[in-house]
Amino acid sequence: MAREAARDTLRATPNMPIPEDDYVDKLVVVNRVNKVVKGGRRIGFAALVVVGDTKGKVGFGAGKAREIPEAIRKATVGAKRNMIRVPLRDGRTLHHDVVGRYGAGHVILRSAPAGTGIIAGGPMRAVFETLGVQDVVAKSIGTSNPHNMIKASFVALKSIEAPRMVAAKRGKSVADIVGNRQKTKKQVSKPTPAKAAKQAKQATGKADKQATPASGKGGKKFTGKQAQGKAGKKFTGKQAKPASKKFTGKKAKPAAKKTGKG
Repeated sequence: MAREAARDTLRATPNMPIPEDDYVDKLVVVNRVNKVVKGGRRIGFAALVVVGDTKGKVGFGAGKAREIPEAIRKATVGAKRNMIRVPLRDGRTLHHDVVGRYGAGHVILRSAPAGTGIIAGGPMRAVFETLGVQDVVAKSIGTSNPHNMIKASFVALKSIEAPRMVAAKRGKSVADIVGNRQKTKKQVSKPTPAKAAKQAKQATGKADKQATPASGKGGKKFTGKQAQGKAGKKFTGKQAKPASKKFTGKKAKPAAKKTGKG
């Protein structure tokens, strides 16, 4: 009797009502499926839905049915049953950068400063909107299949660790973990003295080049004949002869003979 009661509860579980706690659901994609049978073709629909409470909980589900509304309902029920909680920094972005892989799906999620917004496309945007993330930068460098993209995104989100979790593992306080993160940021942002001197030297060199007079390609100065240009070029000496050359002497005789004969 106990086994039969357990079976009944399991069978009835998919149709049991789930409490609505201000969940937001997003329809990602609906696929039309044709099944060829003896009598012809059976048309069905497969839906992929993402559900979240915009406060750090999110889930996804897939459903199949003969009609689109029924497929969406099944997917929504499955998404609400498979929800995960993701720790967020200040309730707006991720704590750190993560990479997720699932099959051919490969996504990179990066935390972002306030005001960045959701820089993500397609299925990943639906995940972040339902999760409650306001600032994030995401990029998919794998397949464009929505199912694999969402599953890879969930793999990445599951690997996010809050400072409290890291502090508990290492036996340190949260201040130590956050302080180390801020120190690394300062070290990255501030260059070393040698680098700073090199950058200053390069800046002065560029300023000197810009302050030089008109020059040609590669910063070379044109002097003499090159500086005159084509428009203002003056020919002197032997170079000026071809323009004002007069035929005299022996070279002029053939022309005179012709006129004499005529």
